[in-house]
Amino acid sequence: MKLNLEVKRKIAHILLGVLIVLMLSFGIINKIHIFFLTILIIILSFLNKKHKIPIVYRLMHTLERDENVGKFPGKGLIFYFIGVFLVLSFFPLDIAIPAILILAFADSVGHLFGIRYGKKKHPYVGTKFVEGWIAGFIAGFIAAFVFVPWPEALAASFFAMLVEGIEIKIGAEEIDDNLLIPLVAASAIWAVRFFF
Repeated sequence: MKLNLEVKRKIAHILLGVLIVLMLSFGIINKIHIFFLTILIIILSFLNKKHKIPIVYRLMHTLERDENVGKFPGKGLIFYFIGVFLVLSFFPLDIAIPAILILAFADSVGHLFGIRYGKKKHPYVGTKFVEGWIAGFIAGFIAAFVFVPWPEALAASFFAMLVEGIEIKIGAEEIDDNLLIPLVAASAIWAVRFFF
């Protein structure tokens, strides 16, 4: 049952990233739309804690981990949109788009591959696997390579997965990787362009 939830979550993760990239590429949406969508999702999250909003409640129970449903509904989605908004705010579109694709593919493929085929535990996060890290790195590289040269895609995917493979905390709270991955990937692309 848990695997089915994770498969659904990660497929939604990939599809959302692809949809956002397509809409950005065709000029259908921009960072202002992402900002207002983020605010809307935050409001729906708070409302859903007190009231069972029919469609939202069903989506939460279909795609959200049990520990977040009552405590912080929509947590992953909120940080996903905040990460996308920040990367669009700080970087040009030609850097933001591959960073969003790395968020969509690297994290999802790495997680699913690790759950299914993982044998060797990740040295820094006991719930993750080295095989998943490698698969995520390759998936992120391929996704980014569609939009940027291979050295940029390689650096972006490598550093994004490096951050995904460690737990970064502020106080007792872990920083969600949906926030970190696109920012690190975009920074890596920018650094390769700037220094090379």
